Amino acid sequence: MALKEKKIFTIINEKGLHTRPSTELVKCASNFKSEINLTYQDLTVNAKSLLGILMLAAAKGAKIQIEANGEDAQDAISAILALAENKFNVKY
Repeated sequence: MALKEKKIFTIINEKGLHTRPSTELVKCASNFKSEINLTYQDLTVNAKSLLGILMLAAAKGAKIQIEANGEDAQDAISAILALAENKFNVKY
């Protein structure tokens, strides 16, 4: 049974969603079978695509909608929300 989940998270990293946090996000999203999309302003991208995430150009404070479709959608969203709260494991 395919599940559909939607949540919103805020970028709390000082430098926004640049290459390092985006790479962590792609690594995390790639662990799941679900299709995962991120939407910021009018742009929706695949969360498993580094180039897509970088195209969002999301700065600190940006609110990103995350949507997952698939059998592990809930787990995928939980994992990505936890990653975002942990500043995508990036330490400056």
